[in-house]
Amino acid sequence: MHTTILVTGATGNVGREVVTQLAVIDGDLRVRAGVHSLIKGENLKRLPDVEIVEIDFKNRESLHAAFTHVDKLFLITPFAEDQIEMAKILVDEAKKTGVKHIVKLSAMGADAEPGIQLGRWHREIEKYIEESGIAYTFLRPALFMQNLENFNSESIKKEGKFYMSTGDGEIGYIDTRDIAAAAVEVLTSEGHEGKSYDLTGPEALSNYDVAQIMTEVLGRKVSYVDVPEENAREAMKQQGMPEKLADALLELHGVYRSGYSNEVNDEVQSLIGRKPHSFRQFMMDYKDCFM
Repeated sequence: MHTTILVTGATGNVGREVVTQLAVIDGDLRVRAGVHSLIKGENLKRLPDVEIVEIDFKNRESLHAAFTHVDKLFLITPFAEDQIEMAKILVDEAKKTGVKHIVKLSAMGADAEPGIQLGRWHREIEKYIEESGIAYTFLRPALFMQNLENFNSESIKKEGKFYMSTGDGEIGYIDTRDIAAAAVEVLTSEGHEGKSYDLTGPEALSNYDVAQIMTEVLGRKVSYVDVPEENAREAMKQQGMPEKLADALLELHGVYRSGYSNEVNDEVQSLIGRKPHSFRQFMMDYKDCFM
């Protein structure tokens, strides 16, 4: 019998990479990519044997269609004010349709007490999954390397600078390709039920370190500008970010600034059998995005 895996948030950094890696696995595996908009999912259609389905949280019929005959769920919810509500709707549908295993993309520190708001949101979803009775695995990664491409590449290209409010705190940056590889391993093998994995890259780097590596790889000066919290808040406000999300993000930046996210472990290597990408390797692979 074949196994059908549904990936929600399939157009995002991690979701897209999970779908891509699942699509090339030999065997009786069916991959279903859940997207908010079929137009945004167009780039996934080039992948072999990937079914694109639209997921509208306000449309139960779309959910039922997406979950029909699904065996395993890779659960990704967006950074949004209603992320908990969205996750619970997906878990309820998974239970209703007989999904056997939920793998949730969570966040490092979700199990900390009392933790920060972002972690508490993730932990609330984790607890809801635990209470559902469905087998589960939680992946809790550190900050994504690819966030620098998504949110900072333009200023790096135009100004040779990137702006964040993390001070000189070191972060165990991780490549989303490694998060996806860990997810694929958990989704396609046994023995991960009831477990949580903290996922980091191979080294802890401050953003000053990041800027130095960028400088060396790009062959031109790149500088990190440490932004005061009040300035960062104002910038988020001007970009239309809801106050609740801005508060959570700045609280997370405060954790980075304080050096509490400098953990580095070997969970990725234990799961996938190789070392995770270094930041230098990431920059070499994504060099064109910053030129």
